[in-house]
Amino acid sequence: MLSTNELGNYIQAGAAEIPADTVIEHGTLVNVMTGEYYPTNVAIYQGRIVAVDQDITDYIGPNTKHIDATNQYLVPGLIDGHIHVECSKMSMTSFSQAVLPHGTTSIISGLDEYISSIGLDGLEEIFAEINQLPLKVFWGTPYKTPYTFPKSTIAYDIDSDDQARLLQQENCFGVWETVREAVQTRDEDTLKTLTLAQKYHQPIFGCSPMVRGKALNQFLMSGVRLDHESYSHEEFVEKARKGLHVIIRESTVTKFLKENIRAITEVAPGIARNTSFCTDDVNATDILDHGHIDHMVRLAINAGIAPMTAIQMATINSAEAYRIDDHVGMIAPGKDADILLVDQPGTFNIQSVISKGQLVAQDNQMVVNLAAPKRSSKLQGRLKHQRLQPQDFDYHVDLKNGQANVETIKSVGPFVRKQRDVILDVKDGIVQPDPNKDVALVSVIERYGKNGNQSLGFVSGWSLKQGAVATSASPDDNNLVVLGTNTNDMAIAANQLIEHGGGQIVVVDGKVIDLLELPIGGIATDLVPDKLAQRERDLKQATCELGSKLPDPLFYLSFLPITAIPDLAITDMGNVDCIKLELFDPILKLSEAGQTV
Repeated sequence: MLSTNELGNYIQAGAAEIPADTVIEHGTLVNVMTGEYYPTNVAIYQGRIVAVDQDITDYIGPNTKHIDATNQYLVPGLIDGHIHVECSKMSMTSFSQAVLPHGTTSIISGLDEYISSIGLDGLEEIFAEINQLPLKVFWGTPYKTPYTFPKSTIAYDIDSDDQARLLQQENCFGVWETVREAVQTRDEDTLKTLTLAQKYHQPIFGCSPMVRGKALNQFLMSGVRLDHESYSHEEFVEKARKGLHVIIRESTVTKFLKENIRAITEVAPGIARNTSFCTDDVNATDILDHGHIDHMVRLAINAGIAPMTAIQMATINSAEAYRIDDHVGMIAPGKDADILLVDQPGTFNIQSVISKGQLVAQDNQMVVNLAAPKRSSKLQGRLKHQRLQPQDFDYHVDLKNGQANVETIKSVGPFVRKQRDVILDVKDGIVQPDPNKDVALVSVIERYGKNGNQSLGFVSGWSLKQGAVATSASPDDNNLVVLGTNTNDMAIAANQLIEHGGGQIVVVDGKVIDLLELPIGGIATDLVPDKLAQRERDLKQATCELGSKLPDPLFYLSFLPITAIPDLAITDMGNVDCIKLELFDPILKLSEAGQTV
């Protein structure tokens, strides 16, 4: 919060009574509020814009820095309207290094994966890190943790008692990712939080994938303001028509822009003013190869959206939806000095990035050094579970030898998982995975030392022929997820991650083929983006050599515990029917040898 003296200085700077620190001259303004392009100059004082005029001579002092924007367009800093930074595996410092050169200067995030792994005390260190970065994080407190149904095990459970305090904090800008299931079931603690949000005039961020009709009407009665989960343009249109601000997601593995943009180009152009962009879950490889929100702007333009409209969707629309337009979203006096110098609106190549009034990137490279802070013991990724044995992954049944009709969790998309029933052999009372039938074992292991839970199940759609893969970065609870064709490799993979304090790993025939350590809470690393991207490529290649044909096997693995999207999932509590919101037994029927299953 500003002091009265600081506010007074800004007012004086606006009147040109205090010289600007920096001026940007001879540029063409992209005015996202009025939809105009015109020549202008910008004066900046202490990280804020104090003048946007054709003549700013009075704002220039002897020590004012000059930035020449001749033949360039001035665009507001881009906003990612919904992102789990932790899913990138990058620390906040590393993530900033990745996205700032692409013009993203603000993000909206719940930092919920950190909370699930290190608790609210550890989160204070993350906030301290954020405060030292050029990237702004507008934090929404998660409506509760965990999001899973039934409730899985995590380090810290936020409840409505916490919300009574958190929603009044200066750094809180709303309630993060209220999932439809919590509203549908009228979860009492969730309703208390939503009531508090309304009391404190905090916006409620929603999450309602594949929800329409009466179910959508029910969800809207909770007071949600916006939603980032539309799997079709028809769903997108209905949500917009019913008053939701709709956010187009283009993540590493869920690329919805091409489909969602049809709501604007084919149905109702006016929806654009109520639309913004987000990436939700991205990795370093994707950002370095394609870009971030700037990539979405270009995709939208290529899909037929006018450049001005696409830029509005990446800036002012999101700022207004999240009620942060008093800080960001446009280039105007009083706003934060987040300004991009772009070649042309239609091509949208970002040449320089100014964030918090500082030149931070040019020609897709950082020009300031961002050093990660020293990490305390609170943030160290300790996996509190005893070493596992191969037999811990055996799926026992009450049948000596025969066959089992098993309900497997088939991955048909990163979040979408369907039922696939398969006949598997039972030998010595243990159900056998079968790579020839595309069936692998999966296990989720509680890692916080609270109850020692371990679930077992079966998955399809992975095409694994050998080995095992594992990850401790796995929203929404970030427990240890292990998937494999044999129990020996699964035990080695799990134990290696326990020993190293978290990460992602590939094991074949008892040997570690690749290991990425994630020492920050067991979910993130301070590796610089290009080095992390190379490690991601190595892990993907190693997993593909096991037989996997999935677009991003480690991302798919990490999402298996998410219960907020139909149909199936698995957490440390067991196999989950995400429609009935209850656990299920994957063994449908047993049959002795020689009998028909």
